[in-house]
Amino acid sequence: EVQLVESGGGLVQAGGSLRLSCAASGFRFGSYTIAWFRQAPGKEREGVACISTTDGESYYADSVKGRFIISSDNAKNTAFLQMDGLKPEDTAVYYCAADALDFLARAAQATGRMAHEWDYWGQGTQVTVSS
Repeated sequence: EVQLVESGGGLVQAGGSLRLSCAASGFRFGSYTIAWFRQAPGKEREGVACISTTDGESYYADSVKGRFIISSDNAKNTAFLQMDGLKPEDTAVYYCAADALDFLARAAQATGRMAHEWDYWGQGTQVTVSS
C-alpha cells in the first residue's frame, strides 16, 4: 500500500521557518518525482516545488523561489520542504505528491509550471503564518 504522510506544519510568525516532511512507503522512492503543493481556502491548488529523487533536479514556483528548499533523503524514503522567510500568503494546507515519471522537475523547468496529474497524494498538513 502506497502512503505519503506529511508532518511539520504548524503556526509560525511572519519571517519564521518551518520544515515539512513527507514520509513515503509502498513504492520505489528513489526513482520518482516528489512534489509539494499547497491550497489556501478559496484558492486553486498551487504547485510549490518538486524534485527528482533520481538525479536531484528541482523546480520552484516563483512565489517561493529563494525562500523554500526541497530535498530528499532516499535512504529514509523521505522528502523535505524547508520554508524560510514565511509570509502570511504562504498560509495553506501543504500536500506531498509523488509520480513515477522521474523527469517532471526538468519538465517544470522547461514549461514554468507543475502541470501534471500525480500518482499519489498525502493527506496534507496545515501551515499558518501570522502577521
